Amino acid sequence: MPFFRVKYLSFFFILISIFSFFNIIYSYYFNLYLNIDSYVYSLILSLIVGVVFLFKKKDNYKVSIYHKILTVILGYFLIPLILSIPFFFSIYNISFLDSYFETISGFTSTGFTIFENIKHLDQSLILWRSSTQWIGGLYFLFSIILLIDIFDNNLKKSLTNFITFDTSETLKQSFKILVLYTVLTFFIFIILKIFNFRDFDSFNLSLTLISSGGFLPFNNLSIVLNSNVKQVIFSLLMLISFFSIFLTYNIVFLKNKNLNFFQEDLYLFFYLLSLIIIFFSFLNFEYDFSLLFFSIVSSISNIGFSLGNSPKNLSFIYLLLVIVGGSFFSTSSGLRFLKIYVLFKYSLNNLISHIRPINISSNKHLFSDISLDKLIVNKYFLSVLIFIISLLFLSSFLTFFGISFENSFKISTLTLMNTVNSSLYGVEDFNFQNLQFVIKYFLIIFMIIGRVELLTILIILKKFLFKS
Repeated sequence: MPFFRVKYLSFFFILISIFSFFNIIYSYYFNLYLNIDSYVYSLILSLIVGVVFLFKKKDNYKVSIYHKILTVILGYFLIPLILSIPFFFSIYNISFLDSYFETISGFTSTGFTIFENIKHLDQSLILWRSSTQWIGGLYFLFSIILLIDIFDNNLKKSLTNFITFDTSETLKQSFKILVLYTVLTFFIFIILKIFNFRDFDSFNLSLTLISSGGFLPFNNLSIVLNSNVKQVIFSLLMLISFFSIFLTYNIVFLKNKNLNFFQEDLYLFFYLLSLIIIFFSFLNFEYDFSLLFFSIVSSISNIGFSLGNSPKNLSFIYLLLVIVGGSFFSTSSGLRFLKIYVLFKYSLNNLISHIRPINISSNKHLFSDISLDKLIVNKYFLSVLIFIISLLFLSSFLTFFGISFENSFKISTLTLMNTVNSSLYGVEDFNFQNLQFVIKYFLIIFMIIGRVELLTILIILKKFLFKS
């Protein structure tokens, strides 16, 4: 496979085998034998693929950014294929397409589900369902690191305190990210336990929150978040997937703080604070702080959870927050706050320059003193343009198949931004189980497109359409 560096993927197939083994032990311990065979199948197959990929003969050619992009995209199709095995071989007679759809939805941290009521599911399968999100969130962080060269070089510099970008050290760096990711997951679990969440719920929710996923271990979140205190605490935990995943590491472990690194999170904090002030000013304190804070955080972190009593008239505003997204190095999706901010700043400075030809305020980069590279601006602009084109295409496609335009637009936005449908956006009753198979395949493709960063799609198209 000359276009792919499958050795990069071996780490995740071996990780799947570990999770499969854990589910087997869990099933034996709690006498949940109904689906235990399915985890044995995923264990064997993932271990075989992982070992084969790990010991694949090294190619002599230089690894380009195109090889990396294609490898990441391959992973988004291939890894969920293995992860879908427990669904397909379970006792619930789930078709291959539905199994794959559920897994892709979890792996991309989207949260669309074919299950109308998960109370009837085996607990081990619910745990596996949550695990697909956790593995997917980790893979997303890995892909961001692997593809860092296609973004702003200053973003790359901001991470040098934590990792190196030497291709030969990719697996080593993946392990480093794994450790940090696991520690943060355990931290969320402990906090939830302190506030009297059940062990099973705490564990599943920690897998969901760290990955910015949308799967719940129960049907209704409002039953668990039955107090204002719990709602606020849960909202604060959701913010972990909004800010950079490396923020904790920099604060706790590094003596020499990287100020450029903290700058992005500082802007994100002021962004969040501004939203809270604007929302409360606009609504005249009509809603409880805990509910409004929960709704805002749920949208900006691209998790999309709802407590069921969100104001319907704000659904499109919440949808806009979903599109903006969070930190570049978080597990949240969206276009990313950085891109929106840079484009806004660049446009504003250019507007001022026309009003004042001798403009004192030059186009400075967001996190440094260097001039803002027009190439970076063009990249961010193209990302926005690709999103708009993709949104229009998918919305038109869904409308063609009989879905109302409003629901088509909302579902398309949530698909590309990898955010679960809920009452926050007015599409909580949308049924994915009964969708035509063509629609499911298209949603699978666009969930992946939204997760791999839209810019990567343009780079691949440029490579193969304009080879000269």
